[in-house]
Amino acid sequence: MKYAKIKKYDVANGPGVRVSLFVSGCTHHCKGCFNEEAWDFNYGNTFTDTTVEEIIEDLKPDYISGLSLLGGEPFEPQNQKDILPLLKKVREVYQDKKSIWAYSGYLYEELKQMKTEEIKEILELIDVLVDGEFEEDLKDPLLYFRGSSNQRIIDMSKTRKSGKIILHEKNKRREK
Repeated sequence: MKYAKIKKYDVANGPGVRVSLFVSGCTHHCKGCFNEEAWDFNYGNTFTDTTVEEIIEDLKPDYISGLSLLGGEPFEPQNQKDILPLLKKVREVYQDKKSIWAYSGYLYEELKQMKTEEIKEILELIDVLVDGEFEEDLKDPLLYFRGSSNQRIIDMSKTRKSGKIILHEKNKRREK
């Protein structure tokens, strides 16, 4: 897997200050995407064990709330093989002290239908899933942590417990 960048102090892609990994490779090609260069699976740097250790170290300060996965598309089947060990390592080191948010152009229902070895475990390890393709004509700057109103912020812990999709408390618009 390749990655476009790692933001060590990101406040736009989940609550608090976060470490954000922008993976490379995306087949959605959403019109108006803010990160078009990351559509290319060969864009950026090679993701290695050293990258994982760097992210683990970047998560260490108490003021860092967690990890956010974006893209590109973290859930592209060829990216899942590197995402899963990263998430396992974050959980091993930080247990539930750091939240894991993941952004995907795929809907949750589509992810659950994927037939890769990794997908089920990845969905078990994340706390929040922001799903759905970005739709430029539904763009809304007053939304929390997402670009367009069709996208959902799913509370994965509550969703796993209930067996049905439970939206996160931030799945709303800000007051003007």
